[in-house]
Amino acid sequence: AEKDGPQLSSENDERITNWGRFMRKYRLDELPQFVNVILGQMSIVGPRPERQYYIEQIMRKAPHYKHVLKVKPGITSWGMVKFGYAENVEEMVQRLKYDVIYIENMNLFNDLKVLIYTILIVLQGRGK
Repeated sequence: AEKDGPQLSSENDERITNWGRFMRKYRLDELPQFVNVILGQMSIVGPRPERQYYIEQIMRKAPHYKHVLKVKPGITSWGMVKFGYAENVEEMVQRLKYDVIYIENMNLFNDLKVLIYTILIVLQGRGK
């Protein structure tokens, strides 16, 4: 599927099965990352991790992305709550703006706010 380099999935991506769509809609595809949280490699709330291939592209368009790399990545983020899954680098940069706002205002209250919004999105099946 990625013979020409890493590819992002889109909402109508033919590679995603019906089960995969269900998993993404309810964010079930993120559950295995709780292992990374237990191991201390990730936080529950924090900017979403990106593959190195995309980090390089994002840095060319948005050098301020380096601030996002200073904190642990998270399973959910303000960017995911406000923007959702990105289908291209331009959308990644748009989502990044929300993550930078989160980082500049990191505190327990904002973490709880992101968690509550995430739970509502999951329960309502509004995952993009």
